[in-house]
Amino acid sequence: MKPYLLLLTGLLFSIFLRAQPEFKTYPNGLIYSEATMGKLHRIVDSLNLKYKSCELNHPYYSTMQAKAHIVILEKGKLREAKKDMEQGMPFEDFLKKYPEATVRRNALIIRSIYSDYQDKQVVEYSEVNMNHNYGLEIRRARTDSMAGKQGSWLYDREEESLKAFYFTTALSSALLKESYARRIGYSDCLVDTSTNKFKSDASYGEANLPENWQALPEQEKIKLLDKMRSTKVMGYCSMDSRPRMHAVNIALLSAETVNWEIFLRSHLDIMNDRFDRMTDASYAWARRQTYIKELEDLDINVPELILGISLRVENPSRNHYYGSIGRLGRAISESNQKDDFEKEMLSMVADPELDDYNRVVSYFLYNSYLSYLYSGKDNTEKNQKLKAAVAGLPGYIKENVKWKEQD
Repeated sequence: MKPYLLLLTGLLFSIFLRAQPEFKTYPNGLIYSEATMGKLHRIVDSLNLKYKSCELNHPYYSTMQAKAHIVILEKGKLREAKKDMEQGMPFEDFLKKYPEATVRRNALIIRSIYSDYQDKQVVEYSEVNMNHNYGLEIRRARTDSMAGKQGSWLYDREEESLKAFYFTTALSSALLKESYARRIGYSDCLVDTSTNKFKSDASYGEANLPENWQALPEQEKIKLLDKMRSTKVMGYCSMDSRPRMHAVNIALLSAETVNWEIFLRSHLDIMNDRFDRMTDASYAWARRQTYIKELEDLDINVPELILGISLRVENPSRNHYYGSIGRLGRAISESNQKDDFEKEMLSMVADPELDDYNRVVSYFLYNSYLSYLYSGKDNTEKNQKLKAAVAGLPGYIKENVKWKEQD
């Protein structure tokens, strides 16, 4: 009986979390008061001319991507197999020599370059798994001109295994068409890429908002915002709400002191749940809302913003804001513009002029949206629309999509 009691306890705890409001909600139904929303409306109105003159035709290129077979050897002559890869043994010859190898054919591979926590460059080659599972990842400390060439191997040798990509096409990047580039440009207009939420010298600590903060003089509010932006809050566990509360406080002070750039980055961090935590268990996720309605109440094009930060590109602007696909899907499920979102997401999945990786990202976005919109309910009609869009994907991608049977 004990497992059933634990399950029941977990379910009741989850229901309790959902029932509890995360932040104070005002009579307008939002987490910002009528007065704060009024100030934000005035900020948006005053910046409309700037938005119209933004550079919306900047060329953007898709993330570097390729097709590859995945080979995994977990026994046998690993050292010899590694040497054969280094010498460029053809793929079919390799399989004849090592029939015990596990093979996954025709995977989508992307290359990402980023800095790790020690500020060292990392080049990562990742399998994009179509069924939300973790794919193979191979990391390098620097770029290699030979990595990702058609007919080349890229391997990772561990003590008891050898894992590799065999590239059947070369890594490449394509120019995004204007309609997609404009979405990215629009998101950069709204989410100012010259500004960060935290100051460069910010350190971890605590910074609380006093109860009488709204009565403070303007200069005191500006000083308080500076203090908030100089302090990062680390969450101790998944139930620790302090990082999110800190972001709300920064958003409130930003609105009061007419700092749209800081406000929007703070609000998007809340929406995308982008915070430092020591641990983060899934049972706490239900309580953390996305608060898309606060953005929809302002005079901005929310679908263009959300879709703009969902697209992945090789040459983003410095400090470009990327959204979390899972969290954005949940936000869309809470939107009052669901029909517009659905139409655009399905169009992106089906668009042969969009690169394969962004079409897959759009597929994941729509799937996330459905999982929150129709949790436990019939979503046959919307799934059929997604299947119709997926039918237009390249064969090597759509053949790896597994559809769940409808109840």
